[in-house]
Amino acid sequence: MHSVLLCVSELVTNAHLHAAGTAHLVLTWDGRCLHISVADADPRLPRARTPEGDASATSGRGLGIVTALADSLDVHACHGGKAITACFRPAGGPDPHGAEPHSADPRRADPDRADPHGGDPWSG
Repeated sequence: MHSVLLCVSELVTNAHLHAAGTAHLVLTWDGRCLHISVADADPRLPRARTPEGDASATSGRGLGIVTALADSLDVHACHGGKAITACFRPAGGPDPHGAEPHSADPRRADPDRADPHGGDPWSG
């Protein structure tokens, strides 16, 4: 759970610092993956930073942190701006961007039939 919170903070902070105007945060669960998307109106895509950059710099590591913590990261232009989406799957879950899971567990095949008693899928 801490990785998800840190990535939300990094993505929103990056949008606040680098984008013009407002940003929109959307969290979506598709039954296999939690998608954290931040969209803004700035069409400039983030630049890749080199690892050998200024070691004393106090910024410039946000997307590197998100890349290290998320299962996948997608950056794309949309509606005249951009959207950055980090994907997190529960511990032990299937690859969210692979083929449909082949499981006899109906809760995995049908997200509406998830465990009604809770449990923390993000621990592990």
